[in-house]
Amino acid sequence: MISIHDPVSVESLRKRLRIDPHHLKRLRGAFYRRQLSSTAALEELPPEIRGPFAREVSFHPLELVERHDSQLDGASKLIFRTSSGQLIEAVVLRIATGRTTLCLSSQAGCAAACTFCATGRMGLGRNLTAGEICDQVIQANLLLRPEARRIRNIVFMGMGEPLHNEENVFAAIDLLTSSDGFALDEKRVLLSTVGVADAFLRCAKRFPRLGLALSLHSAREDERRKIVPMTLRHPLAELRQTLETISSTGRQVMIGYTLLEGINDTPADVAALRKYLDGLPVHLNLIPYNPIDAAPELHGTPKPQRESFARALKETGFKVTLRYSLGSDIAAACGQLVKERRKANGSR
Repeated sequence: MISIHDPVSVESLRKRLRIDPHHLKRLRGAFYRRQLSSTAALEELPPEIRGPFAREVSFHPLELVERHDSQLDGASKLIFRTSSGQLIEAVVLRIATGRTTLCLSSQAGCAAACTFCATGRMGLGRNLTAGEICDQVIQANLLLRPEARRIRNIVFMGMGEPLHNEENVFAAIDLLTSSDGFALDEKRVLLSTVGVADAFLRCAKRFPRLGLALSLHSAREDERRKIVPMTLRHPLAELRQTLETISSTGRQVMIGYTLLEGINDTPADVAALRKYLDGLPVHLNLIPYNPIDAAPELHGTPKPQRESFARALKETGFKVTLRYSLGSDIAAACGQLVKERRKANGSR
C-alpha cells in the first residue's frame, strides 16, 4: 500500500484517481493539523473516491501497543510496534508552561552505544521510515485531542541517532514543516546528534532555522571516548570545526551534557569545556543522569555539585540551563527508553 506520508506516491495516486487537488489538501489538513482520525479525514473526499483511495493508502505504519502516564509529572510514554515487530518509543512532555513537546524516535535501537543510555545498550535494529517517524506525531496528537492539546514542539531525542538515518529523518522534517503536512515552524523542531559531523553540516544547510543540539558529555577526548564510543570516528577537533562552521552563520547550537559523578563533573572538566567552547555562541544544557540497570557502575552528579558546575561555567559567560527529567517513574526520561519493556519481555 501507499503511505499517506509519501507525498510523491500520493500525488501519483491522486492523478490516477482524478482527485481534485483541493479535496486532497483538505484531507491532509484534517489528518495532519486538525488531529482527526483517518476515517474522519477521508470524509473530505467525495463519496465515490473515498473507497478507492482508502483501499490503496495506509495511514498508520505503527501500532500503538502501550501507553504509560507518569504519576509525577506530565509525561506519557507511548510504545509502538513496527510492521517488522520492533518496539519503539515516543514520549509526550506536557511542560508546566503549557507547551506540549514530543520526544520521538528515529531508529529502533541505536548504534552510538553511549554508556549511560539504555537504548544505546540495545544496539541497532533498523532505521525508521519517514512515515514511521511522522506517525508518532499523528498518534500522539490523536491522544491529545480530548485534552485540547496538540504537539507544538518536536525533539529528535528518542531512540536512535537521527543522523545515522539521514534520508528518512530529513524527509520527516520536510513533512513536519511543510504547509501540506504538519506546518510546524522549523524553529519548533530540534535535532540532537552525538556528533556525525558531515551529516550535521548538511542538516544545518538544508534546514537553516532548525534547532540543533550536540550531545557532548565531555570536552576531554579520552573521557568522551569512554562515554560516547562513536567519537572515535568523529573526534573533538572535527566537531569543533563543525561548530565553528555552523556558528559562523550566527546560529546557536545547544550543547547536551549528562553529568556523571566522578567522570565528567570535575574542575578539570569545567576547564576543558571552557577551552573547547570558547568563542562559540552555544547554550549548555546540563542533564541529570537517569539510572539504568545495564550500568550499575554509573551514578549521577548530586544536585549541589551540578549547581556548582553550572555556576563555574556561567561565571565565564556561558549560557547554562540545569535541566530536570520528566517521566522517570515510567522509564521515559533521557537515556531510559525501552529499558523496562525489554526487561519485562525477558529480552535483556
